[in-house]
Amino acid sequence: MSLPRLVLAALVALCVLLALAASAPSRALSVLVPQGSHVLTPDIFYGTDPRQRFDLYQPDAGTAAPDAGFPMVVFFYGGSWTQGRKADYRYVGEALASRGIVTVVADYRLYPQVSYPQFLNDAAMALAQAMRRASHWKVDATRVFVMGHSAGAYNAAMLALDPRWLAGQDLSPRQLAGWIGLAGPYDFLPIRSATVQPVFHHPDTPAESQPLQHAAQSRLPAFLGAAPLDELVDPQRNTAQMAGLLQASGAPVTLKWYDGASHATLVGAFARPLRWIAPVLDDVVRFVHATPNANPHAAPPGAMVATR
Repeated sequence: MSLPRLVLAALVALCVLLALAASAPSRALSVLVPQGSHVLTPDIFYGTDPRQRFDLYQPDAGTAAPDAGFPMVVFFYGGSWTQGRKADYRYVGEALASRGIVTVVADYRLYPQVSYPQFLNDAAMALAQAMRRASHWKVDATRVFVMGHSAGAYNAAMLALDPRWLAGQDLSPRQLAGWIGLAGPYDFLPIRSATVQPVFHHPDTPAESQPLQHAAQSRLPAFLGAAPLDELVDPQRNTAQMAGLLQASGAPVTLKWYDGASHATLVGAFARPLRWIAPVLDDVVRFVHATPNANPHAAPPGAMVATR
């Protein structure tokens, strides 16, 4: 192909990417994911509904597994529990898998198909299926983390803090190594958003639907990240308050503030073109690799490290 044609092709590709970015930023970022850094197995069913599927991201074949196995992260995306699809978060799966972390990116049923708490049942099913298949993926079953962004961070928090959901799968939060919440809504009553109100049966939303209600009983290590100027989810009311309650309960907490990020770019910064925004990927990877194996018989003293 001649140089002018290469330039033209590049311009066309750029225009397509910009159009995608304007309408669906996560989808555009996933278009840029490299092919050789990971192994993708898409559309693994964990239930019977078409939305009950997850994609599996494994380190590339040349990455040697540790003696005990790779750590694993099960990730839930945001979207106000009304929108989202796992394919648009391929950049998250690739980012973690390329750093030696087996990653599951899960779909779950959304409103109006379901409402609270059915999507939490889906999240628990996805996590349980991943944990049960851990040995087949060379995963250390004692080093499994649940993670989410925005509404997905809510899902992750509820699985990690409220034992009801994993109990339905004959599991316990004690079997997790820790949890990761990015820009999560953990205390949002009364609900102001007209989009979210029907999801949680407003005005009859039960108090126990709030993750903060369950923080005092947790000893799980937690990584909490937020953008100080987040205009969608109040970072002080949610992330800072959650960190304080967990630390007071004796849970080890890593709290990170990302001055250069927004609500959306906090997770967007996992994508290679946006990593300059905030070191959130490096921090999450460091937390996963440094957190000890799950130990249901020991709860280390709480310690919180807050940095920007």
